[in-house]
Amino acid sequence: EVQLQASGGGLVQEGGSLRLSCAASGGTFDEYSIGWFRQAPGKEREGVSCIGVTEGGSQYVDSVKGRFTVSRDNAKKTVYLQMNNLKPADTGVYFCASVLFPRCHIGRSWYDYWGKGTLVTVSS
Repeated sequence: EVQLQASGGGLVQEGGSLRLSCAASGGTFDEYSIGWFRQAPGKEREGVSCIGVTEGGSQYVDSVKGRFTVSRDNAKKTVYLQMNNLKPADTGVYFCASVLFPRCHIGRSWYDYWGKGTLVTVSS
């Protein structure tokens, strides 16, 4: 079982950038796919991006394509979400989640383990 902790959130102006990190402990990290999700106030948690065991197996929700990039560093047991050109609609608590499977998916039900989130606030 892998434990996850998201970090790197903060307050940023529209058009700015943030890099989120999802640090893992326990488990065999390079066998897990990782998903990024966000939840805005009063809204359901939605999938943002995910990365499989190989970096080529990544996915993005349409609203972040071209702005967000997911990557992983297995030696550091960390997955990153680089977020550029942030918009107020990107505001929310961002969570990472893991599943012991080589392919990822941005659906919530795909994942078994969830970490605590980190808050991203984008001001206009």
